Amino acid sequence: MGVDIGPLFEYEVIGFEELSYRCVAIDAYNTLYQFLSIIRQRDGTPLMDSSGRITSHLSGLLYRLSNLFEYDIDMVFVFDGTPPSFKSRTIHSRRKAREEAHEQWQKALETGDEEAYIYAQRATTITGDIVQDAQKLLTLMGVPYIQAPSEGEAQIAHMAQKGEVDYAASQDYDTLVFGAPNVIRNLTITGKRKLPRKRIYVDVKPELIFLEKELVRLGITHEQLVDISLLVGTDFNSGIKGIGPKKALAWIKKEGDIYRVLEKLGEDIPMLEDIREF
Repeated sequence: MGVDIGPLFEYEVIGFEELSYRCVAIDAYNTLYQFLSIIRQRDGTPLMDSSGRITSHLSGLLYRLSNLFEYDIDMVFVFDGTPPSFKSRTIHSRRKAREEAHEQWQKALETGDEEAYIYAQRATTITGDIVQDAQKLLTLMGVPYIQAPSEGEAQIAHMAQKGEVDYAASQDYDTLVFGAPNVIRNLTITGKRKLPRKRIYVDVKPELIFLEKELVRLGITHEQLVDISLLVGTDFNSGIKGIGPKKALAWIKKEGDIYRVLEKLGEDIPMLEDIREF
């Protein structure tokens, strides 16, 4: 999910103690997807209570936040609101992909396929009940949450810009595109992460990205970062085939903006003005 512009950025690895007595706005849906995807049994079955209700997200929130409390980190969770109309195609394609993954998972369970866990992860879905349960647990743990008017990443970026929080936390780079000055990744991920399709685990530590510092290093403006993202593809548009982050950066630095690039390539992005403004 999100825009794939990670290879463009450099980051600073920090310790949790460096976040003590700081306030962090956390992308709630992004975090819930992490817990629902990772906290599963070997065959991909999520954790459940005696009534068959999924509890993977509750387990993740309880234990991860308890750990962060030890460092005196203040947190506020931000939940997505109503998505913009131009995201409907993405939402539809993701729903279809999850349905197909769920079918593959069921077949894998029947045949004993070792890929069952991977299919189960791809089928991860956040329901209204899951959101409500998460919000109730946050309240019981004394962690505030707010409902964004639209995209959660946009809301936490806005809060960071206004100085209402010290950092914006999300795995998605969309938060930088929305203009968050200081973005933390890996805040809610546990200490070890398994590499995809390998039995290798690597240490995972918080990564801090300073937007202004990176824009200066890359030699671009924030508006040009938005244009780069649109060329690569975002949650709101499919991007231009064959253009990754480094090619997009080169094109924007050469031509100045996305309009000149598209003219040179003879390409078009539907609803470009609306998406770019958003």
